[in-house]
Amino acid sequence: MILAIDTSAGTDIALVNAQTRQVLAEVREPNPRHHAEVIGDGIARVLQHADIAVADISEVVCGMGPGPFTGLRVGVAAARTFAFARAVPLRPMPSHDAIAREWRCANAEYTGAIAVLTDARRRELALTRYPAGIAEVGGFELVSPDDVDELLGEARRVDAAQVSAAHLALAWCERRDRGASPAADEILYSRAPDAKPGAVPKRVSGK
Repeated sequence: MILAIDTSAGTDIALVNAQTRQVLAEVREPNPRHHAEVIGDGIARVLQHADIAVADISEVVCGMGPGPFTGLRVGVAAARTFAFARAVPLRPMPSHDAIAREWRCANAEYTGAIAVLTDARRRELALTRYPAGIAEVGGFELVSPDDVDELLGEARRVDAAQVSAAHLALAWCERRDRGASPAADEILYSRAPDAKPGAVPKRVSGK
């Protein structure tokens, strides 16, 4: 049984049967903030909805971004803690892989290249290109919204505001079926955090 967690946008948690590929439960919180407040309850809810015990979880799939520093850190920490506590494998996956899979499932007639785009804040978008027939890609880039159409070429644009944890788990299953190399266990932050170790706090005027 797979527990999948993604907090690169909102908070999304799912339980998927690794053998039958059936989605047993999924909890979605679209708010792109407050991940820490909802993730524990979300995990408890999917287990309850699916009537699955914690001991039945055999692996944890974790969305690694791209996404903002704070949100991603909460989801990855929760996934790593759960996997460590249960002594089960952690499967890192790029969050955009789930978006690409969900879109291709809904648009099976299209087999060409696609470009997944999510909000990276500060008037930028995170873009991952998926060439035709290729499911594993090298990474993402930050682009200006004004430049997207020129950059895409023939690729179909896929904008998303939420990542499906269920599709993340299924993308992992398909990756394993193909015998592809595991994704790197590296968090794909949209950009480095503003707070730097040892930085002097900025003074704020009380006027």
